[in-house]
Amino acid sequence: MPKNYGPEYVRAIAPYQAGKPIAEVAREFGLDEAAIVKLASNENPFGVPPSAVQAMTAAAADLGRYPDANGFDLKGALSKRYDVPAEWITLGNGSNDILEIAAHAFVERGQSVVYSQYSFAVYALATQGVGARHIVVPAKDHGHDLPAMLAAIEDDTRLVFIANPNNPTGTFIPAAEIQAFLDKVPANVVVVLDEAYNEFLAEENQFESASWVKQYPNLLVSRTFSKAYGLAGLRVGFGIAQPALTDLMNRIRQPFNVNSMAQAAAIAALNDKAFLAQSATNNAAGYQQFTEAFDQLGLQYVPSYGNFVLVKVGNDVGAGARVNLALLKQGVIVRPVGNYGLPEWLRISIGLPQENAVLIAALTKALAE
Repeated sequence: MPKNYGPEYVRAIAPYQAGKPIAEVAREFGLDEAAIVKLASNENPFGVPPSAVQAMTAAAADLGRYPDANGFDLKGALSKRYDVPAEWITLGNGSNDILEIAAHAFVERGQSVVYSQYSFAVYALATQGVGARHIVVPAKDHGHDLPAMLAAIEDDTRLVFIANPNNPTGTFIPAAEIQAFLDKVPANVVVVLDEAYNEFLAEENQFESASWVKQYPNLLVSRTFSKAYGLAGLRVGFGIAQPALTDLMNRIRQPFNVNSMAQAAAIAALNDKAFLAQSATNNAAGYQQFTEAFDQLGLQYVPSYGNFVLVKVGNDVGAGARVNLALLKQGVIVRPVGNYGLPEWLRISIGLPQENAVLIAALTKALAE
């Protein structure tokens, strides 16, 4: 028998670490599931929109059939919403799927991929998964340093990942800075602009990056229904790019990668402006609730433009794990980010006002101990 199966670069991958499920924490610490507060995975605290539930109920009648592999109706809704041809849209099993497809479609083994320190863990996983070379650019104020990323592009670079807002730090890049970057990127380098948290931006920070796709043939804009739209459990994402890119992506995209109920729910959620506004309002209030508490506790945090806050809970490398354990024992789930090279920090999702209050009380107690 062979000693090792698979390519060495695949064996070197550290699997993605997902947030702890509520049921697991309840079992591990002997807690009541109903009393546990989960603020770990940047989910929408309102859950699935009622409009999406109704759409899924109707779609359930036809689950004996395969879903529409081309997502005709969902692409039509997205085409209308973002004013791009339906042929410019690629559907994904969550936006993670779009990121993985991009790596497989545009990068050969041994070529390089550029991304920022402290950016989404899937960028490293997607790069490693195709045997590509990592070019990790040091962060600037916990966010992207676009001039340094531009300078880091090499002759064999084929892909650049940019998250805006960034996960897990919450930092934001203004539109003018991104356009200046796109103007200078070599035409043979695909730029993935990952906007999973775009809908949480305040009005003064919003811009429609989908329109840039018409100007930049090497731009791929990635979006998701998992966050503001409340469909995390259904896994629906999409990418917008010109046909030269979408054609390659659809050649390797898995057929039926977005199921029937997910497609129906996404169409309903996309048109549910009231739910989206409610989510954004709650997020802004929750951010203020958190940051005022962190200020009172004397904690450093990174100003965030997403639906979470990165907060420093100590000065030693064991601080994040220690405080995280203390919170788990109190039935509060947050996200330690030691795997990002931030062992003194925790990423805390913004929940409903009462959930935020539970977190603040539990954190105050954990820090006192």
